[in-house]
Amino acid sequence: MNIESILASELKLNEEKVKSVVALLDEGKTVPFIARYRKELTGGMDDQTLRSLSERLNALRSLEKRAGEIRTALENLGVLTPEIEGKLNEAATLAELEDIYRPYRPKRRTRATIAREKGLEPLANFILLQKNDTRLMEEAAKHIDPEKELPDAEAVLAGARDILAEHFANDAQLRKSLRALQEKSGVVEVSAAKEEDSVYRAYYEFSENVHTLPDHRVLAINRGEKEEFLKVHLRMDDEAAQRAVCAHFTRSRGACARQIELAAQDSWQRLIAPSLEREKRTELTDRAGEGGVREFSRNLRQLLMQPPVKGRVTLGVDPGYRTGCKLAVVDETGKVLDTGVGYFTLAVHEKQRAAAEKLVKGMILRHGVTAIAIGNGTASRESEAFIANLLKDLPAGIQYAIVNEAGASVYSASKLGAQEFPDFDVTLRSAVAIARRLQDPLAELVKIDPKSIGVGQYQHDLKESRLTEALDGVVESCVSAVGVELSTASAVLLEHVAGIGPQLAKNIVAYRDENGFKSRAELKKVPKLGPKAFEQCAGFLRLRDSREVLDATGVHPESYAAAKTAIRLLGYDPKDMRGGAPEGFHEKTEAYGVARLAEEAGVGLPTMQDILKELQQPGRDPREDLPPVLLRSDVLSMEDLKPGMELTGTVRNVIDFGAFVDIGVHQDGLVHISRMVSRFIRHPSEVVKIGDVVKVWVLDVDVKKKRISLSMIQPK
Repeated sequence: MNIESILASELKLNEEKVKSVVALLDEGKTVPFIARYRKELTGGMDDQTLRSLSERLNALRSLEKRAGEIRTALENLGVLTPEIEGKLNEAATLAELEDIYRPYRPKRRTRATIAREKGLEPLANFILLQKNDTRLMEEAAKHIDPEKELPDAEAVLAGARDILAEHFANDAQLRKSLRALQEKSGVVEVSAAKEEDSVYRAYYEFSENVHTLPDHRVLAINRGEKEEFLKVHLRMDDEAAQRAVCAHFTRSRGACARQIELAAQDSWQRLIAPSLEREKRTELTDRAGEGGVREFSRNLRQLLMQPPVKGRVTLGVDPGYRTGCKLAVVDETGKVLDTGVGYFTLAVHEKQRAAAEKLVKGMILRHGVTAIAIGNGTASRESEAFIANLLKDLPAGIQYAIVNEAGASVYSASKLGAQEFPDFDVTLRSAVAIARRLQDPLAELVKIDPKSIGVGQYQHDLKESRLTEALDGVVESCVSAVGVELSTASAVLLEHVAGIGPQLAKNIVAYRDENGFKSRAELKKVPKLGPKAFEQCAGFLRLRDSREVLDATGVHPESYAAAKTAIRLLGYDPKDMRGGAPEGFHEKTEAYGVARLAEEAGVGLPTMQDILKELQQPGRDPREDLPPVLLRSDVLSMEDLKPGMELTGTVRNVIDFGAFVDIGVHQDGLVHISRMVSRFIRHPSEVVKIGDVVKVWVLDVDVKKKRISLSMIQPK
């Protein structure tokens, strides 16, 4: 198996570049590092392409490993032939490999095993040859033996058919053709397992072809079956399948062929059909699981890369009823300025509400608050109404946003918790987290277990190890893309930088607390941070107050010499680059020529292009190019919504059949995929992503069921 050729063909990439990537991965280089700092070798492959390549590489190597295990097993059994060797080399899937091994795999005691023990294999072979039908009964009579529970010819023939049925079921080529038939005509049939109503009612009488069944339906059906509300069966054309089995082995129309026909029927019904159904259900589940992982990963990336609300003093509100609403004001850098508790939700005394108004107004005016983040908790609707009403009496320019803060109190207690705020209770920490979440989503969301963030579908039904692997990769990719300020980053944020794990992150923070960092180079003094880790992480860590100007940029230390050469060739001193390139830098670069600069500095053209970009906009945050967060100053309720009403909302989740949009009424509305654009699209992600601000029109509102139907297509 030439893995590099397969990868190049499947992913439509240059094979030489694929070989370079494989070599870099094998050296232990991380995907963000390769994407950013090895563009000459990769041809400029982006992060997501590299991750796809890495995942497929691992899958192919697992396939190759399994082929080797099977080869060794067959060698030990003494049955490995050049023909089998060829089939092992050609197998493209794990199912094909297992089909090759199936006839030789150690088995539990079966009907065929018992028949062989009774000496009936020669008769089974005689029938399979189909050369002398007239001697069939004569051959069968030779095996009659009451002591072996073979009292007559029919019992003998039944045992022979058991051997044939198992032989048919183990035929790799036959199974391959039957899988093709299953894919073409197989139907998943679902029915109710109990009479009581449930969320799975839509599937109580449901069927769909396997090749059109979308991933979200597979996961929904699986969950309904697991919860014992649904019964699931994969139906095929049994007659067509039995004919296919029979046709694969019959050579005549005589008595032997009749025995083969009977064995084929038994093989299909008893052995092949149940096996293929299990395989297909597993395949559908795995495919849906991978689709779910991709969906979750895509949505998580978009959520993490939401633009920050920078430069605003922010009030965080953690809504509550019995214990009140926890309040925290943080400055532009996230430093806590003030905290408090206000009682302004349902069933509070008028004096408490008046005191809360005075408290919140005082905090806002005293600290110059211009943004308010309200957590999406049980009392958020009342909190939003209170804040919106309060803003009428305050200076213009103060706006609020509802923060979908999944698991805020959980991560606040464990991550933000005792070390930073030892005197705060959990809910006050959560109010701080909510405020910071608006200011810098990435820095706060990395503190939450990605699986706890509700931006996927059926995430709790997905393989945990696979989901964790994919989501960790997304977090690493996002953190590396934005970059991290070495002098202030938390250990939780640092551990997601390429090349740094939890222990190294703690070591970095401990070294910083004791010594501080005056340059990137000092990272080499951090315990356990060796040359390999430094190479991987250094370019993603920024140090804005460093003695070395380039430490504030995304230029990798390995390219400092080249960067300084280019700066001097353009007539500047490296010190002139502090805070960004001086006026006229771009024009001088164009006049000199980027390719010429790269050649004279001794680096590739992509590296020089990146160096120059960083010099002009040092440490530029890619999130700044995205649409800003939608902030509000008024409030709506579901009762205010009317069909045809035009609203602006924020996309909160994207799933297979549509997108959920926050329109400011505490209940996200659904835009079905058919209502997104007038043209055909395969997936909502072709049109929207999490964080997008979109214009929508209300189609229908069901206040009782809390359902809002929206359209992104303007009604006529």
